[in-house]
Amino acid sequence: MNKVVVVTGAGAGVGRATAEEFARHGYDVALLSRDLARLERAAAELRLRYGVRAIAIPTDVADAARVEEAATRTETELGPIDVWVNVAMATVFAPVSKLTAQEFERGTKVTYLGQVHGTMAALSRMRTRNRGTIVNVGSALGYRSVPLQSVYCGAKFAARGFTDSLRSEIIHDGLNVHLTMVDLPALNTPQFDWALNKMGKKAKPVAPIFQPEVAARAIYFAATHKRREVWVGFPTVKAILANFIAPGLLDRYLAKAGYSGQVTDEPLPADAPNNLFDPVPGDYSAHGRFDRESKPVSLEMCAVRHRGFLCALAGIGIVGGIGFLIRKNRGA
Repeated sequence: MNKVVVVTGAGAGVGRATAEEFARHGYDVALLSRDLARLERAAAELRLRYGVRAIAIPTDVADAARVEEAATRTETELGPIDVWVNVAMATVFAPVSKLTAQEFERGTKVTYLGQVHGTMAALSRMRTRNRGTIVNVGSALGYRSVPLQSVYCGAKFAARGFTDSLRSEIIHDGLNVHLTMVDLPALNTPQFDWALNKMGKKAKPVAPIFQPEVAARAIYFAATHKRREVWVGFPTVKAILANFIAPGLLDRYLAKAGYSGQVTDEPLPADAPNNLFDPVPGDYSAHGRFDRESKPVSLEMCAVRHRGFLCALAGIGIVGGIGFLIRKNRGA
């Protein structure tokens, strides 16, 4: 029997690419998000392309009861959950001065509490079997905040704190449950077309941009290898390390560049859709509108996945170099 994975936010973007990545590796997939029609199309595609079982479960992850129901349905129809991946997110492009308390609350419920609800539903089942894996999807913005995305950044910081606390509890309890976090860079997803935007201009990811399949491969890798955390792409590594070294300097840099780096010169239509409170219908998939600028691979992730091989090569090189120097000195 195939292993079973649950992916939240699976209707589009990183969640959609992640569902496909697991299906490609033979997992049966439960796809969770709010738009049932888009979920059903995605599930049908996975069944046809990979021959796996795939079910669409319309779920608002901000509602803990609905997430619990989705977990129960998954185990009833597909079997015990082996992997749970928390991808669902919501954001708003606006300065704090233009945001409402309701927008903050909704974004936090989806992006932060959605991960909490998913983790709790998965862990309650994995605890009884003493096995399983939970992947929480973080971001470089969970270490280094940027202007115009305070809702999202705050939620990602919270998710990181929650994950670290829970990891220590799992270790304390001696559970054979793997909890990992994958921190992502800027990605080419539909979020820049449907996130609530109060800037008057279309939003864009901060370059360099990666395709969502890069994130999906990293998430699958984290789920199948015992890594505490995975940083995806050199931009993520640089942002996190730079914030440790010079946070004040980054504050000033982002005050100058953080606005223009996230907003295009293209006017935002007055009727532009937004998915903060209600799903946006349509045939959206994993990719957004930035295919031409987006990288299909991350050299940094290639190094992470093959670090054993690279370390062995480095060791051989060091030993060879030492041997060369010894022979040279003997000849002298």
